[in-house]
Amino acid sequence: MSAGTVVAVSVYPVRGCAGTPLQRADVGPAGLAGDRACAVAEADGRVLRGKDAPELAGVVPTGSPDLDAAAVSAALGRPVRIRPLTGRPDGAAAVHLVSRQALERAAAGVVPAGCGAEDPRANLVLDLPAGDDERTWVGRRLRLGSVVLEVTRLPKHCLGVYAEVAQPGTVAVGDPVQPVGGGAESAR
Repeated sequence: MSAGTVVAVSVYPVRGCAGTPLQRADVGPAGLAGDRACAVAEADGRVLRGKDAPELAGVVPTGSPDLDAAAVSAALGRPVRIRPLTGRPDGAAAVHLVSRQALERAAAGVVPAGCGAEDPRANLVLDLPAGDDERTWVGRRLRLGSVVLEVTRLPKHCLGVYAEVAQPGTVAVGDPVQPVGGGAESAR
């Protein structure tokens, strides 16, 4: 029994910058291939986060560190560089999932306490059956394509849920979201 469908797949190659929509993505233990692989660094080496520099969200990465640094520098009005990240930042999850329904509720002004209604920067957007809510999935495992994710927690300040990769593989737009173990109630 399906707990939904994958309707969008995105990676954010440069942390804080705009995402890149994909039809499919390889998913390894650290998350989607190419996701948050680089960061924007100030001249003193300090890494900028999106909340510190909201202008980053408007920059679409090209994949070229030099071109991306030039675009971010222009957006910020000061020189920066793009540097590769090694490992995940503290507190970051491998995969961020959000439902289309949560996005619609947020657009209508219904936002969980402590969450922002702005772009959640999720890797996977899911369409769920009526009455389902991804926030109830913490502690559950889901299969999306050949990937198995374990939903581990709710984000502190944004919509959706965070998950770790239990089984690497590939996920694509149109893949069903299926509970793993324990039948349909595993994802509810």
